[in-house]
Amino acid sequence: MEIVTEAPLDPGKLFEKIRKNGSGSVLFHYAVVKGEAGDKASSGIRFERGGDIEAELAGIAAEVRDRWKVDDVLLVRRLGTLKVGDVISLVAVSSPASNDAFEACRFGLERLKKMTSLKKTELLRELRA
Repeated sequence: MEIVTEAPLDPGKLFEKIRKNGSGSVLFHYAVVKGEAGDKASSGIRFERGGDIEAELAGIAAEVRDRWKVDDVLLVRRLGTLKVGDVISLVAVSSPASNDAFEACRFGLERLKKMTSLKKTELLRELRA
């Protein structure tokens, strides 16, 4: 399942979407906005559409399903202006085996970082010495 939203994420509702009877492992990774980017302080990040986000997410999910034994994959990307500490994205995987869940989740995370269908603008300011 793939979700693109401007709304904050509800971990409980997302768990219910990915949890499957028989899955021995359900793994979630939330990426959040950091307070620094290099030598600059960040007040947030703005994400805008730069292409077909849903299709790119579906392709990533398909790759995960092809490479690992998983019961389900959930990929979520946020749009809009997010402040420090806000959730940017979620990769969640349910699998019969924890090794597959961890490897699939790491792969999904790395692929989300490299998405080309999003425009990302860092909201930066100089760090004070």
